[in-house]
Amino acid sequence: MLKFEQKLSQKQVLSPQQILQARLLQLSTIKLEEKILNELEENPVLEQVESTNDKEQDLDEGVDDSLDLSSEDDAYEPVNFYDRSKKPLDLPVKEEHDFIETLLNQLKLIDLNDSERIIAEEILWNLDERGYLATDIYVIADRFNKDGTEIESILRAVQRLDPLGIAARNIRECLLIQLEKENESLAYDIVDSYFEDFANKRFEVIKKKMNCSGEQLAEAVNIISHLNPRPGEGTRFTKDEVVIPDLIVREQGENWVIYTNDSGLPELRVSPDYVAMMEEKGTKKTEANRFLKQRIYSANWFIQAIEQRKQTLKRVMRSIIDRQPEFFSGKIHELRPMKLLDIAEDIKLDISTISRSTRGKYVDTPYGVFELKSFFTEGIELENGQMISNHIIKQALKKIVEEEDKQHPINDQRLVELLKQKGYPLSRRTVAKYRDQMNVPVARLRRQL
Repeated sequence: MLKFEQKLSQKQVLSPQQILQARLLQLSTIKLEEKILNELEENPVLEQVESTNDKEQDLDEGVDDSLDLSSEDDAYEPVNFYDRSKKPLDLPVKEEHDFIETLLNQLKLIDLNDSERIIAEEILWNLDERGYLATDIYVIADRFNKDGTEIESILRAVQRLDPLGIAARNIRECLLIQLEKENESLAYDIVDSYFEDFANKRFEVIKKKMNCSGEQLAEAVNIISHLNPRPGEGTRFTKDEVVIPDLIVREQGENWVIYTNDSGLPELRVSPDYVAMMEEKGTKKTEANRFLKQRIYSANWFIQAIEQRKQTLKRVMRSIIDRQPEFFSGKIHELRPMKLLDIAEDIKLDISTISRSTRGKYVDTPYGVFELKSFFTEGIELENGQMISNHIIKQALKKIVEEEDKQHPINDQRLVELLKQKGYPLSRRTVAKYRDQMNVPVARLRRQL
């Protein structure tokens, strides 16, 4: 249903205003401040409001009212809820630089023109948690008024970025991209022609169809098993850095109130002097008048895009709160399974908008500062049919390892058995993957004398 809605809503070509809104949405508060200061330097029509009385200046004219939240949120929003000069919430936490940032930098190094680069960026912002393309290329084609074959060509360029297989549409395509340099190999042929047999471990069938020996098949299977089926995972770089939250969430009675942390940002308006100047010039089609008119439009677009960013972040945060009631009741380790697509469906926006809204954004809660994407976690179906977040399973795994005999650490097979006793039936491979994601070494490396 969502794809159908996207296809309708994205039929029109992206306007310059929409591109600006998308670019501002992906910025953190710190980066947004830099962008605002840069815009103030470049556009003389844009000016900073100096006095508190000027705060009553109406800056919202033309803003899409459909993005407004309920008045309940804004009614309690203090002007200086978060004073950056005092920095009470500047917390030294691990800031994770998302792999999309790395991929965006890689785009600068490949041969794409400006319009192709914008489309490539849109593809990257439509990746899901696994690193797969989460929307149909024809949706993107409609959005940019391009032919599907043009988008396919750009997609192929994106898929060859590092890590290989990023933006694949399914696991088979992801693996084939990684095997391209060996396109005449047995491993490539198995994934290309007999992937269903491989996925279901019908090795005897493959051996017969490929007319290969057991040894050759074993070697090919070994190559395939060492490929990365989820290139979006395990590709983050961390560094210790002060993080300023983009959102602040506070409990007020039985409700959660969401504030955007914008009190430290310069407040903007279009210069009344320049507006008066344009009105004096009237409709004269001089070069100076055209320049002034364009600058006034640009300033208005910029102000409206900032407001739209604020409203979108609030809508996303509201949906997260609604979907994670246990976390916001204080049980911070009890996250429910939640995907970007869930939020997209909740607030009727496309998945690329949700991706931009959550990557590199932080929220200050009564329980600490968290990156928005940390609320998204995959689910595993238990034997009773219940869906449970892998975050909960990781916490159980962490507890087992913390309590193990350090002289005789527990190997992965035993971890599988202990987790099964707790009601979490996982394969050994899945347990090893979770252990790696948690930076827990194998048993022999955990042993202490």
